Amino acid sequence: MNVILYGANGKLCRAVGECAKGDIRVVAGVDVNEEERAFPVYGGLLQVKEKADVIIDCSFHGVVRDLLGGAKAMSLPVVIATTGHTEEEKAFITEASRHQPIFMSANMSLGINLLAELAQAAAELLHEAFDIEIVEAHHNKKADAPSGTALMLADAIKSKLPETYGYAYDRTKKRAPREKAEIGIHSVRGGAIFGEHEIIFAGQGEVVRLSHSALSRSVFAEGALAAARFMLGKPAGFYNMKDLIKSVT
Repeated sequence: MNVILYGANGKLCRAVGECAKGDIRVVAGVDVNEEERAFPVYGGLLQVKEKADVIIDCSFHGVVRDLLGGAKAMSLPVVIATTGHTEEEKAFITEASRHQPIFMSANMSLGINLLAELAQAAAELLHEAFDIEIVEAHHNKKADAPSGTALMLADAIKSKLPETYGYAYDRTKKRAPREKAEIGIHSVRGGAIFGEHEIIFAGQGEVVRLSHSALSRSVFAEGALAAARFMLGKPAGFYNMKDLIKSVT
């Protein structure tokens, strides 16, 4: 399997390159910083000369139109491992998936996606008597807050709750007791934290905590490579980690 890394000189794409082995080969990269690696790096996707089977995107959410436009022209599936997309960009990705194969996940870790399923089961059982809060922590270079993973977890939980539930991001401007039908989402930024997510179900007599800690970027890199392999030969459509997990269970 030949891979193009989009955002090749970013930290996650570097980790993907380091994890690629066996029959997985990174043949080219695309980055505004055209620093050569063990493979050629180009300033634009359509400049790539090497033959590839899939594109893994670890770049910046704002370039998604150029990414998907280039991928469509090259007839290549795309694995989007970037977060922070606006609602408009998400709508664009969804529309584009009608005409090309796109895999997207706010987090490429299999463990995080299992956490989401566990959180859904807990929310169904506990929401009437427990308050739900999500706390996420990342390194001090991360630009978006809350993290795409925290929002993914919140969306997964909310899908199992009454429609009255909403998200609370900032309670500093409101002096009032916590509302029952809300999911609190809190962000911590500091140091070199790879990624920590905790879901708290707080009741009157007990507290249940579900958590996940990433110890290195390799967990996300390995997940992105698994997604790339999954996308080989896929028809146009929108795919995510649930589809990948279902295919191996």
